[in-house]
Amino acid sequence: MTGIKTKVGSLALAIGLFGFAGVGSAADLPAAPYYKAPPPVADEWNPWMIRLRALGVIPNDSGSVDQVPGSGVKVTNNLTPELDISYFFTRNIAAELILGVTRHDITGTGVAATNGLPVGSSWLLPPTLTLQYHFTDLGAFKPYIGAGVNYTVFFDQSAGNAANAAGTVVTSSHLHNAFAPVVQVGFDVMINKHVGWNVDLKKLWLEPNWNGTLNGAVPVTGKVNLDPWLVGTGLTYKF
Repeated sequence: MTGIKTKVGSLALAIGLFGFAGVGSAADLPAAPYYKAPPPVADEWNPWMIRLRALGVIPNDSGSVDQVPGSGVKVTNNLTPELDISYFFTRNIAAELILGVTRHDITGTGVAATNGLPVGSSWLLPPTLTLQYHFTDLGAFKPYIGAGVNYTVFFDQSAGNAANAAGTVVTSSHLHNAFAPVVQVGFDVMINKHVGWNVDLKKLWLEPNWNGTLNGAVPVTGKVNLDPWLVGTGLTYKF
């Protein structure tokens, strides 16, 4: 009987030691995670941006009529809505296309034959393409510089058909389409990742040729040195 008790006790001790060893081994193993966090969502970047601006067009008052020495011209300013579309090749490099139309009146200045003379009026379609560099390390403030080319189309032109004090009348007037270089500087202040406020300044060197007729009989030619400043401000939307 004593031998049986000894064997039972030894067996119980062995089972206990085995169980303890098993618990210890399990405790040494790393716990398997019950939840695996998803990978971080990449910041989606869209290359398109549009702006809607109020644009002030401020031409230079300069020009001449070839056949009238001492003559000059004065061109009216204008305020017009303007749309531009930008495409970003990288986060820093973008191309911008500017679209809009504007209307201007031209008046002669200088000698008596042209002073105060209504030369005519014309609508302008001046699509402008620039390549820009955007500075992106200044937080919500995003300045840029750019340069490019403009091609201005003159349409719906009309002559002054009114005499000045000297009795001169422009009976036909035609401005010729022209290319012009352009430089620009501006900035966006982003309110959030999509919406911001823009201020933009451009300078064009636009000097189209002009031809017309005085008093229905005398052909004249000349040049109108528009060379306008384009001052714009408005809303930016980044897709």
